[in-house]
Amino acid sequence: MPWYITGMKTQLVSSAALLLSAAALLAASAATQSQKTAKQPSGTASQEHKRPRGKASQGAATRKITCKTRENASLCYWAHGRLAVYNGNPSARIWKIGTHRILGVFSGPSHFPPKTNADGESPELPLSLERAYEADYRRWKQSDAKYYEFPLIFADFEVCPLEPEKKGEMQAVCIESATNILVQKSY
Repeated sequence: MPWYITGMKTQLVSSAALLLSAAALLAASAATQSQKTAKQPSGTASQEHKRPRGKASQGAATRKITCKTRENASLCYWAHGRLAVYNGNPSARIWKIGTHRILGVFSGPSHFPPKTNADGESPELPLSLERAYEADYRRWKQSDAKYYEFPLIFADFEVCPLEPEKKGEMQAVCIESATNILVQKSY
């Protein structure tokens, strides 16, 4: 029994040392990060995202409905999220990963507030997202699956708010561009 107690004391001391070293690394990392963010201009947490690396789609050049306009360009920001298709209006919604926020996707400021159900049922998306959906559909056609379900798409989205953010409510946005696209197929 004494060897068990001695072994436990040794294990507790080494565990405590490991936790202290992890805490020291975390504190050093936080200090470095706070120095970096202190140099950046202030804004809301969701709007501090810098543009992710990777080539963005040519949103404005290929869109029929403009998402980013002179009026809302300063409000646009990058968010990492999951785009999914739901029943209801709007059908395309982005969950901002790491938050409890849901963004309802519409084509653009000229289509919000929606005048018809079609304005929220099939919003215009950037070319990169349209290509991702088309490629997934072609793969499904070649598979043995009976029913097609829209895949989940994880990406860095450049979104432009179409209305102010309200706590506990879905916010209307349009997607200007998307990068780092990952399609999670369901078949």
